[in-house]
Amino acid sequence: MSLLSRLILTLTAFFLPLGSFQPKHDLTCEEVLEKSFKAIREIKGLKYHLKIIERGKKGFNYYESWVKFIKQPRQIYLYIKGIEVLYLEGKNNNKALVNPGGFPYITLNLDPMGDLMRQDQHHTLNEMGYDYFSSVIQQTLKKVDRDHFEEYFKLVGEEKINNRLCYKIIINNKDFSYKDYTVQEGESITSIARKFFVSEYMILEKNPKFKDYFDPLKKGQVIKVPNSYCKSVILYIDKFYFVPISVTVIDDKGLFEEYNYHFLQVNPKFEENEFTRNYKDYKF
Repeated sequence: MSLLSRLILTLTAFFLPLGSFQPKHDLTCEEVLEKSFKAIREIKGLKYHLKIIERGKKGFNYYESWVKFIKQPRQIYLYIKGIEVLYLEGKNNNKALVNPGGFPYITLNLDPMGDLMRQDQHHTLNEMGYDYFSSVIQQTLKKVDRDHFEEYFKLVGEEKINNRLCYKIIINNKDFSYKDYTVQEGESITSIARKFFVSEYMILEKNPKFKDYFDPLKKGQVIKVPNSYCKSVILYIDKFYFVPISVTVIDDKGLFEEYNYHFLQVNPKFEENEFTRNYKDYKF
């Protein structure tokens, strides 16, 4: 090598950024999930625009809502095409204030678990935020033998979705099926779903003899219950916040539900009275 060549190499090395010589360490699928669980635990509040697709009794239902959320104590404000919902844990007898944005032109007090608020929806205000979703994924992990982790969980790359750069993870519950379950004393569709970390809507759908979540169950009654939340999940986890930006849930029939988060803010600063009915932007 000539003196000139050695000089060029020396100068190039000198002026390169220090980080240029540090090898890039990509995260594993397990590391991405662990970081996500940690990030979700540390969330205090959220703001986002949520686009929802859920399979219903008569086809797919499409919803959009603007969401403000504080984890503890639980405080939620939703705006859905003129309808406003305000829920404050431990206040108003744990009922939500609902401005219907039309007839009957009065603010209502509704039970978040009641039929009027649930209708044909998969989830309630109790599942808003990321904690419920995180608990479902963690329960799936507990069922998987460590030696077979990659058969169920795969990090398939990085992709930009909803204007955010994300890790793309595919979860394959290849053993997904329904089992017979014998109802115990005092159980409901909701309590059984929570017991096994599965979808109560899926239980309702699989047992057509029930018209809604509130049909009473009898001890000794046998119903069909899924052995896991779904058959597969396509999950996009934000590379900056490490929380889900897009979640697509598939069961034995196909698409079951899909949630897309837009304009996400993690731990934003809320105004002092932003979770009161008298806040300047609300119309309760």
